Amino acid sequence: MHKLQYKSFGEKAILIEWQPTISIEILDDILQFKSKILFKKAASIADIIIGYHSLTIVYKTFISNHVEEVKILQSIYILEVTIEKNPHFLWEIPVCYEDEFGLDLEEISKKTKLSKSQIIQIHSEAIYTVFFIGFLPGFLYLGGLNSRLFIDRKSNPRLQIEKGSVAIGGKQTGIYPSNSPGGWNIIGKTPITFFDVENVKPCFASLKDRIHFVSVSKEEFFEIQEKVNNKTYQLQQKVIHD
Repeated sequence: MHKLQYKSFGEKAILIEWQPTISIEILDDILQFKSKILFKKAASIADIIIGYHSLTIVYKTFISNHVEEVKILQSIYILEVTIEKNPHFLWEIPVCYEDEFGLDLEEISKKTKLSKSQIIQIHSEAIYTVFFIGFLPGFLYLGGLNSRLFIDRKSNPRLQIEKGSVAIGGKQTGIYPSNSPGGWNIIGKTPITFFDVENVKPCFASLKDRIHFVSVSKEEFFEIQEKVNNKTYQLQQKVIHD
């Protein structure tokens, strides 16, 4: 059990915080607590929002007694409840790291003292975990970036980053699912669509899924992009249990 901090978050919400560490063990604890809360209080909950090391409970009505509600949550946290585990998936995401798409590779190379090919190798050999989804619909916050690629966000964010751009920001990596402003460093681009409202599940990935970036040539990028546009591309996936 972790020592949690419970904070009032407006009249209808409570913020619960774990120690500020990006950790799969903490993510497991957050997901288990979420399941327990829904098991005991689903009728009164409007939404539960997960962060790297936080969970925000949004209630349907005002919280009349914050102290009492925290006590209830603390009792739920220590409950021994058997929670059914669902399988997760490892998704292979094709990425083209050519200079045309890797807008900041040169700058990252200078700052990290790594060659472009080393940056690409380090980025594409890791397996990343989806910790939460936010900022934009379908934007995956991925943990597992090699510390050799840790780099500050850009001091002057770009006003427009293209959909599919793969980027590094601080200790994280991610993919812009739509055209957007942004301050992360762009190292490549994927033709894969990460959010489509026409799909039964608009974002294919879920929390605790894994992401593996696979380097592809520019020719392969455009071939895949055409198949994605025609909805004939089959994203590679493997079932994982943990």
